[in-house]
Amino acid sequence: MSPVTDSLLSIVVPLYNEADNVSLLTQKIHESLQGYDYQIIYVDDFSSDGTRQIVNKMNDEKVHLIALKKNYGQSLALAAGIDYAEGEYIITMDGDLQNDPTDIPQMLEYAVNGEYDLVTGIRQKRKDSLVKKIPSKIANFLVRRVTNLDIKDNGCALKVFSRDIAKDLNLYGEMHRFITLLAYLEGAQIKQVPVKHHARHAGVSKYGLERVFKVIADMMLLLFIRKYFQRPIHLFGIFGVLLILLGLIINAYLLVVKFGFGEDIGTRPLLIFGLMFILAGIQLFTIGIVMELLIRTYYESQQKRPYRIKKVSVGGKSA
Repeated sequence: MSPVTDSLLSIVVPLYNEADNVSLLTQKIHESLQGYDYQIIYVDDFSSDGTRQIVNKMNDEKVHLIALKKNYGQSLALAAGIDYAEGEYIITMDGDLQNDPTDIPQMLEYAVNGEYDLVTGIRQKRKDSLVKKIPSKIANFLVRRVTNLDIKDNGCALKVFSRDIAKDLNLYGEMHRFITLLAYLEGAQIKQVPVKHHARHAGVSKYGLERVFKVIADMMLLLFIRKYFQRPIHLFGIFGVLLILLGLIINAYLLVVKFGFGEDIGTRPLLIFGLMFILAGIQLFTIGIVMELLIRTYYESQQKRPYRIKKVSVGGKSA
């Protein structure tokens, strides 16, 4: 047998109100991975349409269900599944049947034979509406321009990770949109391959044009984490010092030049601006110091996961 079929695979699929899709998705995964050793990890993100009950009724020994205590969002649902996964290779995909499980074997071959840490899909002939395509194109453009990482389709959920890279990802908030970039920052060797894309089988999309604004906000946060997370004083401290210097220069100008000529400077707006710059600079500098202390606390004492699991079941039975 090849190294691929010898290795345990973990397919992680976040589910949120996918009751009409999950049975067919399970069937397609089984058909596509015949001869492989794998586990399917469904993470139910507090669905309200009976998704959990349908998964448990399958009584499928390969299906593991993680039920979260509340709706945490796709990023934390992925994080819960990846933390639970036991496979040497961890595969992520959506639960709406738009990703095609038949693409997985080829992607696995790239990961193993090409020694790639991450193989990510590029959706061909996307079957989405413009409401989804336009924000996706804008997001991909922004990521390429800001990060210089040439990923053509950051939104494709179908990915194959090596275990080490997947386990090192720190997913929170809405960072699943930047999961490829996060892997790259962990040192992953990345391969992009074309994959099939289908129209949604059932249910409705959870995304719209507001995703553009979320992408911009998340990107700003990610860039801060990338450059200054371990040294926030370098960001806040620099701006703080600059503002303090600007305020001092303004006030020095008023005191030396204007007051020297006998002018009354006490009511001048410029004096108020100078003082405001000094105070704002001191505040930024102290924020930087406080964040330095918080980062130290984070690294030294952070043991808690940002999600809570209600129940784990395997084959419909409590684990």
